[in-house]
Amino acid sequence: MEKQQVLVLGAGYAGLMAALRLAPHTRVTLVDPSPAFTERVRLHERAVGRPDITHPLDALTRRAGIVHLAARATGIDPAARRITTDDGRVLPYDRLVYALGSRTADPGERAYTPETAAELHKRLLDGPGELTVVGGGLTGIELAAEIAESQDAWQVRLITDGEIGAGLSAKGRAHVRTTLTGLGVRIEEGRRVARPEDIDTDAVVWATAMTANTALAEAAGIALDPGGRVRVDATLRSVSHPEIYAVGDAAAMTTPAAGALRMACATAFSSGSHAASSLIAETRGREPEPLRFRYTAQCISLGRRDGLIQLVRADDSPRETVLRGGAAARTKEQVVRSTVRVLRLAARRPGAVSLIPGVG
Repeated sequence: MEKQQVLVLGAGYAGLMAALRLAPHTRVTLVDPSPAFTERVRLHERAVGRPDITHPLDALTRRAGIVHLAARATGIDPAARRITTDDGRVLPYDRLVYALGSRTADPGERAYTPETAAELHKRLLDGPGELTVVGGGLTGIELAAEIAESQDAWQVRLITDGEIGAGLSAKGRAHVRTTLTGLGVRIEEGRRVARPEDIDTDAVVWATAMTANTALAEAAGIALDPGGRVRVDATLRSVSHPEIYAVGDAAAMTTPAAGALRMACATAFSSGSHAASSLIAETRGREPEPLRFRYTAQCISLGRRDGLIQLVRADDSPRETVLRGGAAARTKEQVVRSTVRVLRLAARRPGAVSLIPGVG
């Protein structure tokens, strides 16, 4: 049988993993305007001057036989099974993988976000002043610690409407508070900020809720959940359009062990790999298996010399066991490096990825 044409929209963790695993079994076109894969989990490092957190897509896709189209998808026509792009192309597909990820909720022009880390770095070079990070989740914590450690000219403040590190254990939160305070960060908990303009500060970094990039899906009539993510079944097929798979931050995924999956690199990798497995099963006339995923840990960097590894239960609730300090920082660095290693492995030996615990 002629190989199916699969279009993958988005070259983040989920989309790139799906494309690499599918390449030996289908004809894959990866649609993404960027020429490079960005390590999104390193954006806080980019904000303080890490020279590069990108890797050329060509080095991965060419070896795998994937066609990378450097364009942005502008429309999906599920009835005709085709997409349109911003350079005027019309691309047909047999199966579509929707992997357009997420973004920080738009704070307006006055604030920086993790996605604008390069622009934030330029602003930091213009210091000194006071910088306020809004958001007490893992992203906000990492940004505040990284900036406070490396930017002596800036006074850093972190504001959160709840408790800092709300998903951590009491021991984990205590270490985060102690480390941030030791770095000179002023923490304000229980304060809700509606707009960057409401803060008297020199620079604002907005690190609050994430929003799924599902405007294309919604316009195409693909069913979304109340949170704006694509509704999928246990195999990651769209509940309204089973020829479309949704993965990563754009998909509303659940598993029996973990419940509703949060937006994260780990869930993106696992879902991208699983969607590929489901599509491969389809091409072989088999019914795809349901996604199986359980959490094991949350890894947080607190600057370059400190960190926190918070062990969690299958449903992401915290255990009391934590790893702190330099050992945790080194562990987090190895976890981050492993993401690129796994992608390179997928380009060389895609079948081996399914054997990696937590990914396959």
